[in-house]
Order: sequence, then structure tokens, then C-alpha cells
Amino acid sequence: MIIEKIKAEVKKAIVGMDDVVELMTIALLSNGHVLLEGVPGLAKTTLSKNFARSLNLAFTRIQMTPDLLPADIIGHSFYEMRTGEFKIRKGPIFTNILLVDEINRASPKTQSALLEAMEERQVTIEGQTFKLPDPFLVIATRNPVEIEGVYEIPTAQADRFMMEIKVSYLSENHEKEMLRRKNLGLFDEAKPVIAKEELKKAAREVRKIKVSEPVIDYIYSILKETREDDRALLGASPRAGEHLLLAAKAKAYLENRDYVIPDDVKSLAVPVLSHRILIKPEYEMEGLTGEEIVREALNRVEVPTG
Repeated sequence: MIIEKIKAEVKKAIVGMDDVVELMTIALLSNGHVLLEGVPGLAKTTLSKNFARSLNLAFTRIQMTPDLLPADIIGHSFYEMRTGEFKIRKGPIFTNILLVDEINRASPKTQSALLEAMEERQVTIEGQTFKLPDPFLVIATRNPVEIEGVYEIPTAQADRFMMEIKVSYLSENHEKEMLRRKNLGLFDEAKPVIAKEELKKAAREVRKIKVSEPVIDYIYSILKETREDDRALLGASPRAGEHLLLAAKAKAYLENRDYVIPDDVKSLAVPVLSHRILIKPEYEMEGLTGEEIVREALNRVEVPTG
């Protein structure tokens, strides 16, 4: 299976990240983008780099800073003295997997430069439109503990991320394994195990996965519950429902099924929906999160059977 190949290869460079690798693969196969949230030192960059290597995809990393400009990401025009003409110099966004490190350190104007690329898979430079490589996946990282020198991710941009993946500390066993392998020099870089054409074929197969009417109703009921929660200013959007549907189809494909089951939806609802829920200030001060609202919605909505 494609996912087992990827997990096994990424394990050469990192430990304890199987669940994260699977979610990233789901996003890639369903044309989504992911937001990795976790404190520094959890190997988010190493994970992203070796994920790209295992898939034989071009990888670029951008370190976001407050003074970074949109042109630094998408590209710009310049005057070529030798020919006497203006030419386009494409930016680092022209890649397959783009790691946007600490996205909340960039200004809203620069963050918005990613919007067209993430949604339309193209960028506009000096009035000219350029298609981005296929496949194209944005992996943005966010440090939840920094409060100085950071900007809130705009709601419109947060909604364009298919899922937010929480990266936490390793379990005791995994952390000890990491230390042993470091001590013995047993870590290695991932090598390509999936060809780009194989990946594109898999993405096409994902589109063919069948979704029954009860599963459609189940997805809608979850979305509706988040919107009707009195503690939320904003519930899950229609785009959130579309992303949940596509992600569930990719999960079914990875599990070698040609149809979606309710458990596919249920297992993905938290990473796909939580970051889109806006909490009313009075409840946010009490520590309520979007994840809690989504989990409570899942508990209230009846799971279809048969």
C-alpha cells in the first residue's frame, strides 16, 4: 500500500510521526494544504523535508519574517541589461511541497500572497499568470506559544488549509528510541519510494471513491451542529464540508476501499474542522477551543448505520 511505503521510508529519518504522515498524505491526495502546530524542536521541518523526499517531489522552505514581502514568495520582474527587456524571476513558491515556516511571523499582506496559490494553484506576477507545479502542497508551521512579533492568521486563509495537525511531544518509548538512534547515528534521509506519476494516479483514483447519501447527511449534520453552537461566532464553512468529504475519500483509498464509511469522516473531523471555528470571546477566555466544539458535535450527531 502507498501509505505503508511512505511511512516506512519517513521512519528512516524520524520516529513517532505515523499519524501525521498519514494526514499529510491524505491532504496531498485530495489537493489540500496543512497547518502544523507545535512548539519548536518537534522536527516539523525534518518531517516535511523527508516526506517530500519519499515522494520524489521538489521541496522548498521559506522562513517567514515580519519584513518578508509577497514578491519574496511568488517572484518579481527585473530588467535584464543584456537584452534590454523585463523578465520574470519566479519565487520559491514554484515547487511541489512548500514549507512555510512560522507562518504567523509574516505580515497579513505577505500571508495573503499564499491565498491565490493555495486556492487556484497559480500566481500572478506583474499581471502575468503562472501555473504552479502539480502536485502542490503548502505545509505551514505555527508556534502556539509565541505572542510577540507574530500576526494572527486571517480567517479567510485559515479556511483554505484543509487541516490543522497538532504535533505534540513524542511518547516516552518514541523519545527514547529517537535518543538511541541519534546516539548510534542510525538516522538517514528518506529516499524516493513513490514515483510522481504513481502519486498523480492515486489522486485520480481518490476522485472515484463512492460516497453514499447517509454519509453526505452525516457530514452536513456535523457542520450544522458547529454552526448552531451558541458558543461559536463562526461554525464550519461549506468549504470545510468539501474538505472533509475529499479527505474522507482519500482515507478510504489509503485503506484500500472504494467507498467512504462514517468512521472515515469521524476520524478526520477534528483536524479538518477545528481550526475554522471562531469562539466567542467570553468562552475563549474560559479556555474553550474549536476542537472541543467539534468533538461535542460528533457526540451529538447520530452515526449512520448500514
